[in-house]
Amino acid sequence: ELRLLLGLLAEAAVPAPALFWVGLKRNASACTHEEQPLRGFSWEGVGGGTAPQEVPAALGRWVEEPLRSCLTARCAGLHLAAAPGGGPRWGWKE
Repeated sequence: ELRLLLGLLAEAAVPAPALFWVGLKRNASACTHEEQPLRGFSWEGVGGGTAPQEVPAALGRWVEEPLRSCLTARCAGLHLAAAPGGGPRWGWKE
C-alpha cells in the first residue's frame, strides 16, 4: 500500500516537501516505543478503533523521531522530501 501511495504521489508530481496525514495516531494513553517501527503510533481503523501494530521493520523510517511522551495524543504523517538525484525520499514525521 505504501509503494502504491508513493507511486501515485510521484505521478501526481506533488512538490516536495509535503506532509500527508495517512491515519497514524498515538492516543494519549499510549507511550512512545523507540524499539517499534511505528514508535507506538497505529493506523486509525474503522469505527474509531485502531489497526494492528504488527508492521514490517522497513516501515520504521522516520524523518524525525517523535517526541517521547505518554501524556498527549499525537499524529504522524507521510513526509516527502526531494532527494538528490531526483528520487523520492520519504519517512514518517510527527
